Amino acid sequence: MSREILIQSLINDGYLKTPSIIEAFKKIDRADFIPEDRKKEAYGNYPLPIGFGQTISQPLTVAFMLELLEPNPGEKILDIGSGSGWQAALLAHIVGEQGKIISIERIPELKEFAENNLKKIGIIEVRIGDGTEGDVTNAPFDKIIAAAAGKNIPDAWEEQLKIGGRIVAPVKESILVLDKRGPDEFEEKQYLGFSFVPLVAGDKV
Repeated sequence: MSREILIQSLINDGYLKTPSIIEAFKKIDRADFIPEDRKKEAYGNYPLPIGFGQTISQPLTVAFMLELLEPNPGEKILDIGSGSGWQAALLAHIVGEQGKIISIERIPELKEFAENNLKKIGIIEVRIGDGTEGDVTNAPFDKIIAAAAGKNIPDAWEEQLKIGGRIVAPVKESILVLDKRGPDEFEEKQYLGFSFVPLVAGDKV
């Protein structure tokens, strides 16, 4: 499958809808974010291994979650689970030079892999750390998105989100959308039928 066919299929099937997200998929090449031995599979609509038990997510899933997140120019977004850096790059393209992406990765080798893949993009900071703790240094955030599934949404993410902000994150086999309506008030939506690598607390692989 070619890049153009993949993107058009995501549009035709209703997963890609927003012009800015479609444009990001066209400008940020998934092939630049996968290991060399998997380059020929770059445009397959399925996850691919990137080492250390981790994957680069299925394009369909990334498109679906970005559409739920509704990123906008100028926003500051926390990206939990950098992986190869593809999702962070897509987000950076959308938020533009006035925005900022903070991406957290717990595996040092993947942090380095992501940084190398992202070095041409200046508005992304990749940090090593426990994603369940968020990033208090750069909080509050307009949006938070995660690429690994936990048993619940960590309290730190809820605390570090601006009022009016949104979290999109896998929980078990669902994707949850949390909109922060007040200091301790959240509106929740759930989308069933997804599979993700587990969200691991702490810095152990």
